Amino acid sequence: MTPPDPASRPGRLGVGVVGTGRVGAVLGSALRAAGHPVVAVSAISEESRERAAALLPGVPVLDIPEVVRRAELVLLTVPDDALPDLVRGLADLGAWQVGQIVVHTSGRFGVDVLGPARAAGVIPLALHPAMTFTGTSLDLARLVGCSFAVTAPAPVLPIGQALVVEVGGEPVVLAEEARGLYHAALAHGANHLVVLVAQAAQALAAAGVADPGRMLAPLLEAALDGALRAEAAGGPGAITALTGPVRRGDAGTVREHGVALTTFAAASGAVDVVAGYRALARSATGRALAAGLISPAAAQELLDAVASTREPGIDGDAGTLQVEDGPSPQEDE
Repeated sequence: MTPPDPASRPGRLGVGVVGTGRVGAVLGSALRAAGHPVVAVSAISEESRERAAALLPGVPVLDIPEVVRRAELVLLTVPDDALPDLVRGLADLGAWQVGQIVVHTSGRFGVDVLGPARAAGVIPLALHPAMTFTGTSLDLARLVGCSFAVTAPAPVLPIGQALVVEVGGEPVVLAEEARGLYHAALAHGANHLVVLVAQAAQALAAAGVADPGRMLAPLLEAALDGALRAEAAGGPGAITALTGPVRRGDAGTVREHGVALTTFAAASGAVDVVAGYRALARSATGRALAAGLISPAAAQELLDAVASTREPGIDGDAGTLQVEDGPSPQEDE
């Protein structure tokens, strides 16, 4: 039996995508696969035009007011800082239409940012996928099971949840006032994980490892998988998956790490590695102590070891590495 055409489902909406960056092109393609015709997109850069041609072939590329005019569902996938002015500018042009569904994908904002559009009678939705996008068809499969933060006025919340389900995601209702903390948490986890990998890879390369990524991959993949499994299990959470010198209370190793990293920073200028190690070692110690993984005595020894790891700074005049005194163990705690 031939499966029904998604476009034949009831409630299909003509979609206009404003901003065919990595997120916009992929979500537009996902909505089209769910049966919602994409009627127009905006694309300024050559990269965006190529992305639109690859993921949304045959869809006309038009200016933003015309995209909005043609659409029943407007998908705003522009940078966070550009969103308020875009919404206000379109309101000033009288572009918004009564009953039109307006969705933005910013993690930072809820629906308050759509105030000028709401005043014109639109249905406001904030749908943020908790995923990193490549802007290719590979992302379409990764949308399946991806969590979306959904923020909307209560009467229209089911519309946002339904749209998320249609593209394969899992809707998670989030309050307007929680958006800032939510987005900070995601950025801290994902973006700073990338920085951590970059720091570790640079130090390994300096140690003579020819392919740092290959060496790191099984270790970091296992650590991340263990932490996420522990978090899902409840209880103390991800910290129970901690391994290494802090978990063992091995203060001597932590101290030696500090010496090695400070020497590396002096030779390479990568002073952020020392600061990052100190901050994360302190956090690991505090969380391990709170979870009962190490004793108070071991925690104090670890904090003393971290404090002895001095963060180098660059003397701009002389071009030499200067050493600053670290905080006392009490301040670390």
